[in-house]
Amino acid sequence: MPRPRTPLLNRERIVAAALRLVDEEGLAALSTRRLAGELSVSGPSLYNHFATKDELLDAVVDGVIGEVDLSMFTTGTPWPEALRDWARSYRAALAAHPHIVPVLAQGPGRRPNALRLADAVFGCLVEAGWPRGQATRIGALMRYFVTGSALASFAAGFPEDAGLYDAADYPHLGEAHRLAEHRAAVDEGAFETGLEALLDGLALRFERLEQAGHRGGQGDHQGSRTTNAGRAAGSTGS
Repeated sequence: MPRPRTPLLNRERIVAAALRLVDEEGLAALSTRRLAGELSVSGPSLYNHFATKDELLDAVVDGVIGEVDLSMFTTGTPWPEALRDWARSYRAALAAHPHIVPVLAQGPGRRPNALRLADAVFGCLVEAGWPRGQATRIGALMRYFVTGSALASFAAGFPEDAGLYDAADYPHLGEAHRLAEHRAAVDEGAFETGLEALLDGLALRFERLEQAGHRGGQGDHQGSRTTNAGRAAGSTGS
């Protein structure tokens, strides 16, 4: 019997199947046995491509990070606009795969796409004139904000039971039962409001740095103590 022209199994096919399983059923559903069944192969064959489940999960997470657009950091886009466009792309990738977010939020580890993302954001800020220590903290701030916004729905957290929100106990929550009905508008509106508030605040901070002449690492004593961390971790390890 002739051998198939293409391999029956490869890393890309395994990662795609694992991500599909996590998207549909959550992280708890991902196991070697279950994944082998989804791929119609034997369990041991998976170990020819991934030595451990953690290695596989890293590849799945890094694949999601690979969906994030980083092109704005290579086109000379001003840093506030670049951060805005990147944050929107980042959130869209996470919102498409919410079950992955708890793992992704732990940091970049050794994931190549995550490290490229961190390098791009940190480099953009430093090249714009942010002191390295502050660039590190801004990157961390943005990661906290984006991953937090994708972790769960604010609106969906309020039950659609009007009787729950008795005016005697909760005088300001009379319409809370309608939040889930407007989930997309509430959650996306909250993200956009927060993003603009963050960028406006950072722009004011940057303006003060320029006026004081504290750019490119000058006048940032706390930042100087974190320079090595900034070099190692970049800004937004995911």
